[in-house]
Amino acid sequence: MEMSKISRESLMTLEAYHKARPEMRKQAIEERRKRSVRLGEHLNLLFESELLMRYQIQEMLRVEKIFDEEGIQDELGAYNPLVPDGSNFKATMMLEYPNEAERRLALAKLLGIEHKMFIQVEGQPRVYAIANEDLDRTTADKTSSVHFMRFELTPEMKKSLKAGAQMMVGCDHKEYPMHVETLPDDTLASLVNDLT
Repeated sequence: MEMSKISRESLMTLEAYHKARPEMRKQAIEERRKRSVRLGEHLNLLFESELLMRYQIQEMLRVEKIFDEEGIQDELGAYNPLVPDGSNFKATMMLEYPNEAERRLALAKLLGIEHKMFIQVEGQPRVYAIANEDLDRTTADKTSSVHFMRFELTPEMKKSLKAGAQMMVGCDHKEYPMHVETLPDDTLASLVNDLT
């Protein structure tokens, strides 16, 4: 069973969203906190969810004052691919270097890092990210500071996670070898919710 994508009918009108926004924003901030996994000081992996994408779409419609059908469909088309499908995790990877000179240097050294990101369910093989399916974000001499990725899970992996297995999140790029051995309980519980 595939998780449902966000439909045009399920979105709030701009007026309704205006009223619901403070509460929805609070939920989105909490969800983002729960679903962010930091690897070292420069890499943040945000596991996306239906709630985060719904909030993002509603925010875009609000900020851009989008009322027309075509504009709404464009936003749905942009963000729906980041909603997990029930057999995978979808994530936004951000390489964060506040200093621009340092960032330029790092992005040149981290070429291909998006293909070195992995998750590993306890007792199972590593699953590497399928990155940037919408468009290539890397040039010949540097990687992008933002990548979108999908981690596909086997039925055994899903079963193990639902039964309480732990999951490692990591990167094995030679310039940034880093992993988080165990995820906080609320992070893991939130991710397991994505699986159907």
